[in-house]
Amino acid sequence: MAELLRVGMVAGEASSDLLAAHLIAALKARRRSMVFAGIGGPRMIAEGFESHHPMEKLSVRGYAEVLRSYTEIMGIRRRLARDMLRERPDLFIGVDSSEFNLGLEQRLKNAGIPTIHYVSPSVWAWRRGRIKRVARAVSRILVMFPFEKPIYEQAGIPVSYVGHPLADVIPMDPKKDEARAQLRLPGGKLIVALLPGSRRSEVHYMASAFILAAHRLRQEIRDVHFVCPTVTRATRDLVERALHEHQRTDLPLTLLFGHSHEALAAADLALVASGTATLETALFKTPMVIAYRQSPISWRLMRRMLYLPYVGMPNILAGERLVPELLQDEATPAALSAALLALWRDKPARERQLARFREFHELLRQNTAEKAAEAVLGVLQEQGVRKNKNG
Repeated sequence: MAELLRVGMVAGEASSDLLAAHLIAALKARRRSMVFAGIGGPRMIAEGFESHHPMEKLSVRGYAEVLRSYTEIMGIRRRLARDMLRERPDLFIGVDSSEFNLGLEQRLKNAGIPTIHYVSPSVWAWRRGRIKRVARAVSRILVMFPFEKPIYEQAGIPVSYVGHPLADVIPMDPKKDEARAQLRLPGGKLIVALLPGSRRSEVHYMASAFILAAHRLRQEIRDVHFVCPTVTRATRDLVERALHEHQRTDLPLTLLFGHSHEALAAADLALVASGTATLETALFKTPMVIAYRQSPISWRLMRRMLYLPYVGMPNILAGERLVPELLQDEATPAALSAALLALWRDKPARERQLARFREFHELLRQNTAEKAAEAVLGVLQEQGVRKNKNG
């Protein structure tokens, strides 16, 4: 009978939950005698993961927002570290959430527990000094974009390029009509997806601007219908509150709980908050405008540390401003509406986006879960060899 392997994991938000769930499934398919515990979300739990703290406690973004939750988050990390140092899992995998996970990984690695970080911090975009912290914290890092691998190789950090799992699960040619029928969206209308973010802190700053931009766009295009997927009850409440506060309950809007992929497949255009959703939108071949707002304090701090002239992953992959970006004070309802309208009226611009989106999809489709599982099992095998040598 195979030895039971115990793997600690932490995922702090919806996109990480999805990544981790795919990895757990791939690992179980290769080696059934594995158990997983730590902090995770519903997709991980559906794969048999045991979550000891609610994932939502870690789902905050921006300096001001993190500071408000700092004491609680650090308390969770201390308790989790104490439990893992006592139980000593065979391996720990931190999935994204680098501010939380790297500190935890360093403590575990120092105690002789091998650690993997899955998803590179954006060292190529801002706070480049973090790569030294990564070196201290991880036994290996798994990166999703090809330009990230040489950065870690140059720093002497073991690294595996595994591609992006969304490129594996999203079809190369999404079926727009089927998605519209599934969501019961009206026929003969321009369908615009609104994705104001997955975190409560994001939607707090984005919901009003998105709703008012949609209202303005409707003044220009009468045959338009909007679809807005939300991730949690809290984020849905914020969108509904914005509709009522701005007296826009008459907006032709289908508000969803989940179903972001169906919404993107169905849409002709999308207005998307910067983050993983911009990559999802690109993979669904939906022309988009990227927007982002956060607290003024967080924005000032982050803006000073940015190395790149853009923040959206489609633009980073393209190496140019392929997709319009409207950030912070630029992200007004009038500007967002104007950008969507200009994109809809500029067919060549939409076609340029779509051609590059297809290139990205082919580049990132790497059978990611299998490659990530292979890298994880490789680290476990190396650890086993070391134990045998030392024994």
